[in-house]
Amino acid sequence: MRSFDRRAVLGLSVAGVALALGGCNRTTTASAPLTPMSPVTSFASAGPTGTYGQINDKFTIQAFDTGKINPVYLRREVAYTTSEPPGTIVIDPREHFLYYVMPGGRAMRYGVGVGKEGFGWSGSATINSKQEWPDWYPPKEMIDRRPDIKSQLSQLQSGPGVAGGLSNPLGARAMYLWQNGKDTLYRIHGTLEPETIGTNVSSGCIRMINQDAIDLYSRVTVGTKVVVLGGRAGV
Repeated sequence: MRSFDRRAVLGLSVAGVALALGGCNRTTTASAPLTPMSPVTSFASAGPTGTYGQINDKFTIQAFDTGKINPVYLRREVAYTTSEPPGTIVIDPREHFLYYVMPGGRAMRYGVGVGKEGFGWSGSATINSKQEWPDWYPPKEMIDRRPDIKSQLSQLQSGPGVAGGLSNPLGARAMYLWQNGKDTLYRIHGTLEPETIGTNVSSGCIRMINQDAIDLYSRVTVGTKVVVLGGRAGV
């Protein structure tokens, strides 16, 4: 089994912004509030797919305008050849795709956002737990760097954080990745910023459109194997 490339964690430590449990954070402008970003690009050729409509969950997730991202990153079933068995998640950071392996040489493919320069990683892990509308706990170092977010935090069970909901950076679902009985500090999760799918933007977590995170969440179980391929530029 391949082991994790820990340069992401080391890079965070050197920069004084080590991740905390559930601490996958946004890496946009330091003064930006924890609210959804406005769209910056429109892909006029991307028509409605029928799979990104409004979802009435614990919180209502608004329909996602698929014209805001390159249509190649929209969820679809594809032919996919791999030695991994059905039920495995394979993530290709270079191409910004996550594959859920299915029988018969098929896979459900999702567009994802991945780690920015210096925060990439590769290796194998398992989904140790799953949470719907998870709480988010920013690391103390991040709070120190961004005092502007203090007003958006409240005292939760495990410390200052943002309760699960529509303003939470982890989105509607989170899947927590562990290796050898230890938390890797990486998650697969939804996002407030679906327009960033297809880019290198996170602190190492794999971010998905909320509708896609919900779809994947419904397919996987605790113990699901996750393989992150190497070879991304900068890794």
